[in-house]
Amino acid sequence: MQTYPTLSTQVIGFTAVALIGRIADPVRPYLISKKTGLPLSNQIAVYVVERLFDAGSMALIFSSTILLAAWFGGPDALPHPEVMKKVSYGALATTLAGALFLVAVRMAGGAVASFLEAAFSVISKNLGHAIGEKVRAFRTGLDTLRSFSDFAIAAALSLGMWGLITLAYLETTTAFAASPQLASLTLAKCMLLMASSMLVSGFQLPVLGWFTQIGAVAAAMTAFFGVAVEPATACAATLLAVTFLSIAPVGLIWARFEHVSLRKVAAESGQAGETIEVGETAC
Repeated sequence: MQTYPTLSTQVIGFTAVALIGRIADPVRPYLISKKTGLPLSNQIAVYVVERLFDAGSMALIFSSTILLAAWFGGPDALPHPEVMKKVSYGALATTLAGALFLVAVRMAGGAVASFLEAAFSVISKNLGHAIGEKVRAFRTGLDTLRSFSDFAIAAALSLGMWGLITLAYLETTTAFAASPQLASLTLAKCMLLMASSMLVSGFQLPVLGWFTQIGAVAAAMTAFFGVAVEPATACAATLLAVTFLSIAPVGLIWARFEHVSLRKVAAESGQAGETIEVGETAC
C-alpha cells in the first residue's frame, strides 16, 4: 500500500532543482498533477501558496532571532546592529502584509482580483488582466486550506521545516572547530548566512549555481565575521551539501525506480507551464 502517494514526486522534484537549477521548479507540481490526475494549474497555485508559507516562515524566524539578538545580545551580537534591526522590522512588516493579503484573497478572492485588475489596467490592460488571473489562480491554491485548522497545520509544518533547516545551518557551521569565528557562531549570526544563501539560491543555475552559492556564503562569512577564506569556503560547501544536495542520491534512485528522466520531465513541465500562461493570456 502506498501511504504517501506524492512523496516520491516531492523528492524527485527537489532533486531536479538541486541538479538542474531553478528552471526545474515546475517539476514537482507537474509530477503531482500526473500522479493524482489534478489540473496542473491547480498544482502550480498550490506551489505558489507553499512558497509564500516558506517566505513567511523564514522571515518570521529571521526577524525574531535578529531582533532578540539586537535587544539583548549587546553591541557585539551582530554586525551593523541598527541596520539589522531595520531589516528585521521590514521583514516582519512584509510578512504581516502578506498574511493580510492571503486572508483577503481567501475570503474574497474574486473581489480582490477584480480590484487589482481594474487598478493595474490603468497602466496596461494586459498587465491588469495578467495580475487578475494570477490572483484567481492563487485563490485556487488557497482552496486546499479548507479551514483554520488546515492553515494552522500548514503554517506549523512550514515553521518546523525552517526551524530544522536553521538548526542544520547552526550545527554544520559550529562543527568547524578549527576556526574560532565559526566554532563560536551564534544563532543570530547564522541567520545572516542563511539569508545570504537564500538570496543566491533563488537564482540557482545548473551546477554553476552551486559554486556561486558557495562563493556568496563564503564571502558573507569573511565580510561579516572575519573568517579566513579556506574554512569559509569549506564550510559553505558543506552547508550546500547538507541542506541542498543531500536529497539528490535518494531522488536519483527513486527516479530510476519510477522511470522518470529528470531532463525530460524538466522540459515537459516547462512546456506545460508555458501552455498554461498562453491559455491565460488568450482568455
